[in-house]
Amino acid sequence: MEEKTSKWWAVSRYALISEISVFSAFFVISFFFFILSPSHAAENDAKNAAGNDAKNAAGNDAKNAGNDAKNAGNDAKKVAGKDAKKEQVPTIITSVSLTADNKAKTALFTGSVVAKKADSTIYADRMLVYYSEGESGSNIDKIECDGNVKLVRGDRVVTSGKMVYYAGTDKTDERAIFTDSPRAAEGKNVVTGTKMTYYMKDDRSLVENSKVFMVEKEQGTQEKKPQEKKK
Repeated sequence: MEEKTSKWWAVSRYALISEISVFSAFFVISFFFFILSPSHAAENDAKNAAGNDAKNAAGNDAKNAGNDAKNAGNDAKKVAGKDAKKEQVPTIITSVSLTADNKAKTALFTGSVVAKKADSTIYADRMLVYYSEGESGSNIDKIECDGNVKLVRGDRVVTSGKMVYYAGTDKTDERAIFTDSPRAAEGKNVVTGTKMTYYMKDDRSLVENSKVFMVEKEQGTQEKKPQEKKK
């Protein structure tokens, strides 16, 4: 009886030890996995965080670079605009007398008036100049000319009794409007009309009720007589 009991106890003890060993091994493996899992997750989180930070940093740097380029372009345009304003050709006016009205921003020149700007020169008995104040000084907006008006530009000469000169803006062209028997001559060619508008920048004219007197040359022959044409 005692021998059977000892054998049973030995078998039960062996089974219990085996179960304890299996449980212990499972517990150790579970604990080891539990310890390692957070580390692995933390490593993945770190990688993801680093990748997102790198992407965000690269995206922000690219945006900032784009903004810097735009700002540089705007600064360049502003500087170019200021330089262009500084390089504006001045208008020099001489006369016998001058009457200035600072409130109305006008200047009245009388007596043998001569106005020069680049390759253009205007003569008149009287000029009333309208001007405005700008960053670099006074800018001429309009000039009203009366009496023996003459515009000389290169080979072209335009005469009339009256003329109004417009300096031009971003929306309008620089131009001179001649009335009171205007007459334009270039060499021996002559154009007359009731009103002439001369666009200075484009070097073109618009003449109302025009008459054209042209002198042409033929090869090996003398000049033809002036011919009158009506339009």
